[in-house]
Amino acid sequence: MADFTAKDVQALRRTTGAGMMDAKKALVENDGNAEDAAQWLREKGIAKSASRSDRDNSEGIVVARVEGQVAAIVELKCETDFVAKSDQFGDLAESLLASVLAEGEDAVSQDSSGVENLKLTLKENIDLGQIVRYVATEGSVIDAYVHQQNGRGVNAVLVEIHNGTQEVAHDVALHIASSRPKYLTRDDVPADLVATERETLENITRNEGKPEQAIEKIVDGRMAGFFRDTALLEQKFVKDEKLGIAELLGAATVSRFTQVEIGN
Repeated sequence: MADFTAKDVQALRRTTGAGMMDAKKALVENDGNAEDAAQWLREKGIAKSASRSDRDNSEGIVVARVEGQVAAIVELKCETDFVAKSDQFGDLAESLLASVLAEGEDAVSQDSSGVENLKLTLKENIDLGQIVRYVATEGSVIDAYVHQQNGRGVNAVLVEIHNGTQEVAHDVALHIASSRPKYLTRDDVPADLVATERETLENITRNEGKPEQAIEKIVDGRMAGFFRDTALLEQKFVKDEKLGIAELLGAATVSRFTQVEIGN
């Protein structure tokens, strides 16, 4: 009897798309050697010529929800918009989200059978993307926002606000989904990224023929625009550009935020 385990069978199924019995037979016929078994399946016309795991899976769905003091995002990835909008795919994402909310981020890795079964059923490279879970700290509120497109979530945000209201948290989450800041404040932007951007803007300004003595001031103004693009607290509120995010927050502070967007 060839020496292999159930995990070996599962791994062969993942890489070839073969059914359980075919994967077992392939390992038996090839003395447990996974590479030979994969080749055997291919020659028999059972395995795909290319592993599904090698195929691009930039489509998918993101789901998010708040339950009491806990919030979570789950990203489930696939190859096509058609599969992403299917009921089976959406149901699995919601099931995984419920597990993460109840048990933590590790819950999805402890039981991967749902993903593996759907991968075989729908014949696509289906995989988990980002998994995020927040538990609100004392004095804080959390909110989740999901932007829908063609009947599925494609852009999800979690935000935690300290000393603020649920309404403010929701407005900030909606703003982040639209404006896509990467950092909370300008001080959070990595120094090397700031230096590179400043050098680039200096070169652009100089190539425009601006006077050398004016370059520093011009670049300072352009760097302000860079920080508005990248730092949340530098931005104007998307629903009212007369109001800055810092003004919207008032006495409240943003403790953290996470954005998960399909294709990014």
